[in-house]
Amino acid sequence: MTYKTGMDSSASSPVLQTDLPLGTPLRGKVRDCYRIDSPAGLRLLIISTDRISAFDWVLPTPIPDKGKVLTAVSAFWFKWLSSRPEPVPHHLITTDVEAMGLPAGIDLEPLRGRSMLVTAATVVPFECVVRGWLAGSGLAEYQASGTVCGVPLPAGLAPGDQLPEPIFTPATKATEGHDENVPFETLVASLGEQQAAELRDRSLAVYAAAAAQAAERGIVLADTKFEWGHDVSGRLLLVDEVLTPDSSRFWPAEDVGQGRVPDSFDKQYVRDWLAAYDWDRASPPPALPTEIVAGTREKYLEVCQRLIGRLPAGLTGVVSP
Repeated sequence: MTYKTGMDSSASSPVLQTDLPLGTPLRGKVRDCYRIDSPAGLRLLIISTDRISAFDWVLPTPIPDKGKVLTAVSAFWFKWLSSRPEPVPHHLITTDVEAMGLPAGIDLEPLRGRSMLVTAATVVPFECVVRGWLAGSGLAEYQASGTVCGVPLPAGLAPGDQLPEPIFTPATKATEGHDENVPFETLVASLGEQQAAELRDRSLAVYAAAAAQAAERGIVLADTKFEWGHDVSGRLLLVDEVLTPDSSRFWPAEDVGQGRVPDSFDKQYVRDWLAAYDWDRASPPPALPTEIVAGTREKYLEVCQRLIGRLPAGLTGVVSP
């Protein structure tokens, strides 16, 4: 199913939802997931739609090409992380829809550029959040108590400041509403000390490597969340999306250090517009105006081009060099 927004001709027709003959999909706020049995074992087909959420609601208006950006950025990071001297195991098998072995008769065109075939994994039931800069809920807590997710920080930090060192702040995985921050001890109690420490150490290591790579592209990785899971052999894999504008807070490097939280490369236009709109956040959200859709799309395209050096195949847009 597609949804027309009246965007300019540079945008693809957005995909709001998929309905493939592959069984009942698991639908998240953005992704549609299908289970696929194969001779090599259970696989998942993850399709990033152009849905967008804000304030815990999926909005009625999609952002054209958003799903393609999320897929391209995730694929870039999975490949980059697995090619390092200390490779990070992950679940991605391919993003080539022709190589996924999908049943004949499925129209591959709407899936192209927005689909990942991945190894099925038992997902660890915690978000592994790493914060390197002061923003968001962490900023609000720091201003109230001098801590971020219970971690004491030095006095005198300004909004948007870099933390003395990145901190690991896990959270529960909420199917609806907000994730809830929990202390590291909660991971230990739930998963055991060894696995909790491994998740912390691996998350901090991936964050440090990715932040350094992003910095070379003029991008600050302020914070991000990772998901990890175990395959059938028990191997720990990096799963879900990784280091995308939906799972991370990216800032232009030129905007940091000004005593404020810089605008992020994500759905900031959407959040700002909704915050100013007469909407109670308890009833279904309003449709987005064309200019907000276009501005949000260009933010996603810009961070994609900055991070990976290109746009997904076939896409154009007004982006910074």
